[in-house]
Amino acid sequence: MTVMAGTTSLGDLANAIAVRSEESAIVAELQAGSEEAYAWLIKEFHQPIYSLVYRILSDPSDAADTTQEVFLKVFRGVRHFHGKSSLKTWIYRIALHEASNRRRWWFRHKAKETPIDPTQENATDESGYALPLKELMDGGESPFENFAHEEVRARVEQELRQIPEPYRTTVILRDIEEMSYEQVAEITEVSLGTVKSRLTRGREALRQRLVEYVRQAGPELGLKSPLERKSKRAAATGFAAKPGIEVAS
Repeated sequence: MTVMAGTTSLGDLANAIAVRSEESAIVAELQAGSEEAYAWLIKEFHQPIYSLVYRILSDPSDAADTTQEVFLKVFRGVRHFHGKSSLKTWIYRIALHEASNRRRWWFRHKAKETPIDPTQENATDESGYALPLKELMDGGESPFENFAHEEVRARVEQELRQIPEPYRTTVILRDIEEMSYEQVAEITEVSLGTVKSRLTRGREALRQRLVEYVRQAGPELGLKSPLERKSKRAAATGFAAKPGIEVAS
């Protein structure tokens, strides 16, 4: 439901106007207390909001509780929503704020506790919303290919959790949620230049953390690093690749 920036054709402009009109109608229904509109809102946003919060908090229980808080705040605050941003951007901003508050609270209080039965690192809640890998996989792939995707996805998620804020959130919003630079800037309330700088640093930090994994597991899982591709191109053109270049994920 987000309007893309830089519409250039009449068709794009018509679509943008239609999206704005549709969103205005939905917001009006929400502000009027329509149960159907609230049901649509939960169906549309629950899964992506839970996934975003989970990736920030890394705990299924905390993510589920925080997601509930997000929607409570959305329901209570929608009457004051005036359309200065898209509905999606507004909801994501609330989610990011709530997740950040929960994370700060966790470091102050919960991190001091020792859990009796720690949850598994890659667990999900009963809804299965944490890491919807099955939706991303090709149903025609072999069991090994499915396993390879699962292992790579799990490792990337694991390393992503180690990236410090605000770089991690920027990478999540841009590369996982596939939001535009403008949307990320609006949600995080920083300039476009800051978004691009954080994204560059976050990607580089994640790349550095995955270098050794790609070196070790790459041949077995069929991963190819940019260096390998570069070497093949160089061989095809008769030039040798420069030594000493680090392998990227």
